[in-house]
Amino acid sequence: MSYQFDFSFLADKWPAFVDGALLTIRLTVVSILLGFALGTACAVARVYGHPLLRRLVGAYVEVIRNTPLLVQIFIVYFGIATIGLKLDAETSAVIALVINVGAYTTEIMRAGIESIPRTQIEAADCLGLRRLQVILHIVLLPAMERVYPALSSQFVLLMLASSITSQISAEELTAIANVVQSDTYRSFEVYIVVAIVYLLLSLLYRVGFWLVGLALFVRRRRLGTAL
Repeated sequence: MSYQFDFSFLADKWPAFVDGALLTIRLTVVSILLGFALGTACAVARVYGHPLLRRLVGAYVEVIRNTPLLVQIFIVYFGIATIGLKLDAETSAVIALVINVGAYTTEIMRAGIESIPRTQIEAADCLGLRRLQVILHIVLLPAMERVYPALSSQFVLLMLASSITSQISAEELTAIANVVQSDTYRSFEVYIVVAIVYLLLSLLYRVGFWLVGLALFVRRRRLGTAL
């Protein structure tokens, strides 16, 4: 049995793939920024917060990390609608992705925070720095530098996982691919194209995170190892 590849559909459908890729980028960039902020705040709360707050953050992390992302997306998209708050697919996708990546970021940043030597923090206290100054300047930036490769990998995985949002009709790359293959009946070719686009996006994100690492971390900039 022979199979004839036919990519002629790209002549007409490539703008749709571009639009889908751009939406994937928008969804994930916003989710990464908000998820990092949420995860960092939760990590600080889990290390330095009140015992009750630590338990609440711990419960959030365990619930999110032990349930499927697809279920979380459905809860946000369909569940919130049942209480009278109707959100569009893109907004629901961002909320679900932020909640999801925030939980993973919490644990990654917590590991970085706990890796900071206690003596370093005590030295900052002896210099008269306020608690907020210690956390921001002595703890968070060095902690982020130590776990930056893990953070970068997690954020790339988030971009790949965003394909699940096609299940709630968010018109990102995978959703566009589903529409195109239903129109052209060239499933094999369509998903080969999508796989290549995701690979290129992954490389783009990794280069972007490498450049951000060079900008943020002086020591890594000197060594040329931003990731």
